[in-house]
Amino acid sequence: MRARIRYNQAVPTRSSPQPSSVATAFSPDSSAHRPPWRFSLPRDVTPAERKSLIAGSLGWMLDAMDVMLYSLVLSYLILELTMNSRTAGFLISLTLIASAIGGFLFGVLADRIGRTRALMASILLYSVATAACGLSRTIPQLALFRFILGLGMGGEWTTAAALIAETWRAEHRGKALGLMQSSYAVGEAIAALVVILVLPHFGWRAVFFVGALPALLVFWIQKSVPEPAIWSQRIPNARGASLSCLFEKDVLRNGLLATSMNACSMFGYWGLFTWIPAYLSLPASQGGRGLSLVKTTTFFLVLCLGKWLGYTFFGVLADAFGRRKPYVTYLLIAAALVPLYGLARSSFWLLCLGPLVAFFGTGYFSGYAAIASELFPGEIRATAMGLSYNIGRGLSAAAPFAVGALAAKFGIGPAFFLQAGAFLAAALLALLLPETRGRQLT
Repeated sequence: MRARIRYNQAVPTRSSPQPSSVATAFSPDSSAHRPPWRFSLPRDVTPAERKSLIAGSLGWMLDAMDVMLYSLVLSYLILELTMNSRTAGFLISLTLIASAIGGFLFGVLADRIGRTRALMASILLYSVATAACGLSRTIPQLALFRFILGLGMGGEWTTAAALIAETWRAEHRGKALGLMQSSYAVGEAIAALVVILVLPHFGWRAVFFVGALPALLVFWIQKSVPEPAIWSQRIPNARGASLSCLFEKDVLRNGLLATSMNACSMFGYWGLFTWIPAYLSLPASQGGRGLSLVKTTTFFLVLCLGKWLGYTFFGVLADAFGRRKPYVTYLLIAAALVPLYGLARSSFWLLCLGPLVAFFGTGYFSGYAAIASELFPGEIRATAMGLSYNIGRGLSAAAPFAVGALAAKFGIGPAFFLQAGAFLAAALLALLLPETRGRQLT
């Protein structure tokens, strides 16, 4: 009979690993071994740790680039394919819904064939789909390619987060996952540079063709990045793993809480950051702030910097003070700042508040990978992480529509109050989760 999952059970040391089972999901380190406050990664990073971080970060960075290209050339797509704003928004939601499906499918795949193989498959999928967007002649064709891209988008986070979480030591896992998450902001900035360099000379189709370049990363991953020892050691028992483990009492409770928390935080994120460019650039008569193209672009790049700092610093804080305290703090501050940002009218305050909103309104994402990887047992870790993270992303697909509906009546800025409420709800749900810092994954 399959054993029930037990949470506070002794685990093998790093120097003498043993095969894992569902019954030995993880255990917390003693307080004597808690990591010191550090702003840098340890000096004794192993080759496997370093390569897993590079692979996951590059994959996530290029994923962000491919996803953002659509938003940055959207005005050209609307003209070329005669789309209205409702259809354009639907394609964004379609990509998010597909990411929820992809996160689950690639999670199952990663638990069956390995983290690195599944990571390579996800990168290939979103790279090919992005290039295919450049071949679109009709809206249904573009919708199909965006859906396929979403599958790879959801799968990349799932597989990369599992790869890094299982390769890195518990005392530095938060920092490593924070650095991986921070690469998303870098990818968004790269997308802006690609559009600036390519679009004026070659058109919007060529912009999407550039999105095929991440596929080259697969060759290096295949050659250089090993599977986590944790996953390799459980291969002989892999057939014994069952998705029914998701319905164990503790796993189900924590999984539902984490998924609800993630859904609320992502509702806040997607509703806010998909509308900020329009909020900055549209004239006041349409609910915006009427900034010029140069100012809007500059403010967007400053937001990217704020996001990167928020992601990175969260990992440091998570390893120093635990996962839950920084997570709740970030969300509460975001809930307080977003209404102020929505009511700001001068360029000065928009520029000052923007990076702070980006710092606290996105940085908490670094904590979710650590929390989720430490909540679920190894046999179903990638599956559960992908399901939890991407269900939240799928539910958040309603956020851009909700903000748009409120903006039509009250203006974009006041509509952001809804996102502040979502951040507050996520913070309250986070308080109900157990602290997981220091848990050794087995």
